Amino acid sequence: MKKTLITLNLLLAVVALNAQNKTTSEKPNIILIMVDDMGYSDLGNYGSEIKTPNLDKLASEGLRLREFYNNSICAPTRGSLLTGQYQHKAGMGFFDVNLGLPAYQGYLNKESLTLGEVFRSGGYSTLLSGKWHVGSEDKAQWPNQRGFDKFYGILKGASNYFDTKPLPFGKTPYPVKLIRNNEELHPKDDSYYFTDEIGNNAVTFLDEQNKENKPFFLYLAFTAPHWPLQAKPVDIAKYRGKFDEGWDILREKRIEKLKANGILPANQTVSARDPEVPEWSKLTYDEKQFWKAKMEVYAAMVDNMDQNVGKVLEKLKALKKDKNTLIIFISDNGAQGGFNTYNPLGRGLVRNDGPVGTSGSFDYQEQNWAYLSNTPLQQYKNNMHEGGFSSPFIAWFPSKIKAGRIDKGTGHIIDLAPTFYELAGIDYPKEYNGVHSNPLAGKSLLPVLFDNVSEVNRGTPLFWERAGNRAVRDGKWKLVSTYPAYEWELYNIETDRGETTNVAQQNPAIVNQLSAAYFDWADKTGVVEYSKFKLKTEVMPGGAALKK
Repeated sequence: MKKTLITLNLLLAVVALNAQNKTTSEKPNIILIMVDDMGYSDLGNYGSEIKTPNLDKLASEGLRLREFYNNSICAPTRGSLLTGQYQHKAGMGFFDVNLGLPAYQGYLNKESLTLGEVFRSGGYSTLLSGKWHVGSEDKAQWPNQRGFDKFYGILKGASNYFDTKPLPFGKTPYPVKLIRNNEELHPKDDSYYFTDEIGNNAVTFLDEQNKENKPFFLYLAFTAPHWPLQAKPVDIAKYRGKFDEGWDILREKRIEKLKANGILPANQTVSARDPEVPEWSKLTYDEKQFWKAKMEVYAAMVDNMDQNVGKVLEKLKALKKDKNTLIIFISDNGAQGGFNTYNPLGRGLVRNDGPVGTSGSFDYQEQNWAYLSNTPLQQYKNNMHEGGFSSPFIAWFPSKIKAGRIDKGTGHIIDLAPTFYELAGIDYPKEYNGVHSNPLAGKSLLPVLFDNVSEVNRGTPLFWERAGNRAVRDGKWKLVSTYPAYEWELYNIETDRGETTNVAQQNPAIVNQLSAAYFDWADKTGVVEYSKFKLKTEVMPGGAALKK
């Protein structure tokens, strides 16, 4: 009898364990894809000439949002993305440099839990391939120490795509560390292409993870198409002659595509023509050749990124995990404005040792083509007008997201963490490793993704501040100011996404209400008046836009 009871107990234990494992394995996998410095309309499915068939497939089988916001620049966006906090709360108020205050320490604080830490606590494998950029000076700030089981990529904001030599930026070359799981790699020059390696390592991580009986979270953080403009010759060749019409005609064509595919509603405005961008028709033959070459390389970088998304999709299907995986695609900010001729510190941004596109080229897109990339929106990276912080947004989950949907959304980068945790059934820890956690700032997007709800029921405004640039979004109203002017502009984004008509004078009560809300948020979030920092320059490697 005793032996029978022992056998029965063992059987029950095995059944319980199998049930637990089955529940764990049935939790959804999540892949978050972020690209770097790519404009609002640079994907084929958002109106571009660039070929992005893999992302186009995800869009046609999933959901695109018209309104999704980031933080306008690399490191602060990543601070919010990884923690679900406004960037100041996470310690990334300005950039990945320490300005001597907790909200501006330049690396993620312990109170702001990363996606890696929370997903790992919820029984997930946590994988990261690509760019980190939220702490590099101390190893305790690195991905493997902040919750990621596997990491391959760079710690800071930019690198050569063909080697790890320091970038020739300013008086002191910008160092590049290529890391795999805490170990620095030293590949031979011109022995790889970084975007391919980000994709390849993601695929390897998925193969290795398949041996575990766990769901996974994969953060695929491409650096493309961030400067320097470098691409493989085979990809550049695809775009020879594709931009011969120039930015003016191509912008009009993109606008028509955006209207035709429903991304740009018929009653919406488009931004006014940028007066700093010369008319294409007035350029000389040599000038046109110079500019065309830049955009051909930029397009090749986006194309190659899409190819690597395709590698991950193929692996997902081969592992039979594609039916139970949510994929989100976003960009970290708008395309980068400014001009390379600007020389604020007695030096230019780049020193080219080879033609554009090669490993000796350190050029970037510049404002003329960024004007096309951010169609139909105003302004560029590091600015709080729509072109600076509006991102394309694709969500794909077979059988759960209705195919071909286009909706408003008005989502924010802080919304992704609560969305993921709700989907995964993970309770966000109130305390982690003995430290009280900052509460999540955003709202879950699951009603928008799965329930065909048009936009988030938020209840409170969204806020932004970075380097003195400020914005508030509440319903149809958008309040914005650009440093150093501090003059509030007010736009009705419901009909004026192009921000063509400032209605602040006609609506003083709205301006007062939203500005009061902003200053209350700023006080609670740790925002410091930017002029108090007395920084000499806004030019930072891998980050701030250069302006004339």
